[in-house]
Amino acid sequence: MSTSKIKQKALELGYLACGVIPVNIFDEYLEELDRRVSLFPESEELYKPFYGFARQPENAKSVIVCTHRVNNYRIPDSLSRLIGKTYLFDPRISYSHESRLESEFETYITTLGISVLKNAPVPARLAAAKAGLGKYGRNCFIYDQQHGSYVWIGTWVVDKVLEYDAIEEDIGMSVCEDGCQKCIESCPTKALSGSLTMDRGKCVTQLTTWAKDLPDEKTRTQLGQWLYGCDACQDACPANKGKLNGSEEYPLLGVYEEYLKPERLFEMDADTYVNIINPRFWYVGEDGLWLWRCNALRSMINSGDKKYHSLIKQACDHEDERVREIAQSASLS
Repeated sequence: MSTSKIKQKALELGYLACGVIPVNIFDEYLEELDRRVSLFPESEELYKPFYGFARQPENAKSVIVCTHRVNNYRIPDSLSRLIGKTYLFDPRISYSHESRLESEFETYITTLGISVLKNAPVPARLAAAKAGLGKYGRNCFIYDQQHGSYVWIGTWVVDKVLEYDAIEEDIGMSVCEDGCQKCIESCPTKALSGSLTMDRGKCVTQLTTWAKDLPDEKTRTQLGQWLYGCDACQDACPANKGKLNGSEEYPLLGVYEEYLKPERLFEMDADTYVNIINPRFWYVGEDGLWLWRCNALRSMINSGDKKYHSLIKQACDHEDERVREIAQSASLS
């Protein structure tokens, strides 16, 4: 089946690029997971869920891959270096332009007699690289020349054999300057320890969104003021310089600015959290208000701003022992 109509429709809708690859090319993804586990055995449990990304259902035949930019949105000053840009401008939010675009594109695919398989995840970054839509940077993100790493990757697993693009073998680091280590050097927790080498157990995003308990005191200091996600390696990357233009407002983001202030998060009641914060920033989960509170308290402490001192002192007597531990470890001056 020809892919030309699919690619043409993707470009008409506003995607940057579209590629089509067979679903059975991800053996190297499994090899990379094995390598990560061997390098960071203490993080093995965190990598286990990802093995399913390369094992597709029997009726899965092809992967359609598209990229679109997320560099055009304005970052609210109050949320800069608190919330990762990927999550501020999340294309999966139902009312976003990108979500509507994805839905329209998927509907079009089905009009061609192609079934899109649900719950069939693929390693999106590797799929984009293999389809020739970008290259890996040393920080494990996919880059294109015009937008840097500020691209979102959409994938659709389908039940038809299509015409495939030539599979890219050279997928790594062509965007990186020779010898550049700025992304690795900038990593707050040293989760990045080498080219395309990241310890998920140390990643700021992991620690701020999926953590089940508190990191040690040293790590809490390294986490800085990040509340949810991290942009340190992308912000430090020379290939990203000048790529953010901030020309558009992401829908309804301004509504959340007040709620996402650290002091507001720390004092937030459960109903507000479940009904407002969690539906928008869902990785932490409905029972994760404790983690947001701990992140907010740690962020206030690491800011060094004296306006938070009274809250930090109050937290020393908080009912949650995890909150008390963070507050009692603070050195206020």
